[in-house]
Amino acid sequence: MALNREPTFQEEKLLELLVRKSSILLPDDWKKGLLVCPMDDGGMGSLYLFPKGKLIGERLFGEQVSDFQFTDTDGVIVIVSLNVDKEGNLFELDIWKTDFGKLLKIPDL
Repeated sequence: MALNREPTFQEEKLLELLVRKSSILLPDDWKKGLLVCPMDDGGMGSLYLFPKGKLIGERLFGEQVSDFQFTDTDGVIVIVSLNVDKEGNLFELDIWKTDFGKLLKIPDL
């Protein structure tokens, strides 16, 4: 799996919101070096998260730590979840557009 990019500005703002809503404790510099890899989700926008750009062995889903809901520009509800791995590290930004369509726009947050 290629660690191919830094999060976009909108993705970063969405992650900041979800981290604030969660009860997890992250270092102040948690965004520094964060890399993302898009999931094969049909264009809904979900991302694998790699804190400090490191692929940490065989990571396993731990738990959902926060969520957020918004309406895409076409009127379809989008549900976003922030997940951590079994070690408590950022793991996934799971984005589900309820009609399974492609995400058009992350809202300005």
